[in-house]
Amino acid sequence: MSVEQYENDDQRIQDKLKQKTWNEIRTNDSWAIFKIMSEFVNGYEAMGRIGPCVSIFGSARTKSDDPNYLLAEKIAYKISKGGYGVITGGGPGIMEAGNKGAHFGGGTSVGLNIELPFEQHFNPYIDRDKNLNFDYFFVRKVMFVKYSQGFVVMPGGFGTLDEMFEAITLIQTKKIAKFPIILVGTEFWSGLMDWVKSVLIEKYKTVSPEDLNLIKIVDNEDQVLEALDSFYKKYNLSPNF
Repeated sequence: MSVEQYENDDQRIQDKLKQKTWNEIRTNDSWAIFKIMSEFVNGYEAMGRIGPCVSIFGSARTKSDDPNYLLAEKIAYKISKGGYGVITGGGPGIMEAGNKGAHFGGGTSVGLNIELPFEQHFNPYIDRDKNLNFDYFFVRKVMFVKYSQGFVVMPGGFGTLDEMFEAITLIQTKKIAKFPIILVGTEFWSGLMDWVKSVLIEKYKTVSPEDLNLIKIVDNEDQVLEALDSFYKKYNLSPNF
């Protein structure tokens, strides 16, 4: 990290801690509500026309020759052929792989991008009229959750974990419908799931054992499609596409 970035971070911390005047609050904080509102309105209108899809989460840092990138592309291709549209974060890495698979599978390919100082840019496999841009993470996350028929979670970092646990929490608390959450990669996810079982469930009892029924771990594209299809057959539903 450069000296300039340190100074910028230091300035941002100081700005958060200082006491603001009423004029500063009205100018900066209160008027931000209208920007937030506009992002919600634009997002709802755009996504409402597109309809529900399957969200694919994963790392922006995954290279195009990485096995997880290639697997995400196969998954998106397979589920597109199965009739599902695909939503990703619109950036590089796993997101690009998801949009690429959907694009070549002839399915709907949606990108919900976020303004970041690093890592993020639109990938070229998003449908031209399904390319949305956001300044606020929480608005973007609402779009992921509200318009998802299922969640496919590839290996990733803090952002991926945040999106996954957000979906689990909202389903667990019945704020959204019980759509499938599919974690791809037994080797990657088994350590986290073992910790959830041994620490959260057994030792501290902060999570109910039944909550793990919301999650399924798989290793290939056929298992992902099978998990989605079995869920929809169970409830006598079908994909929107």
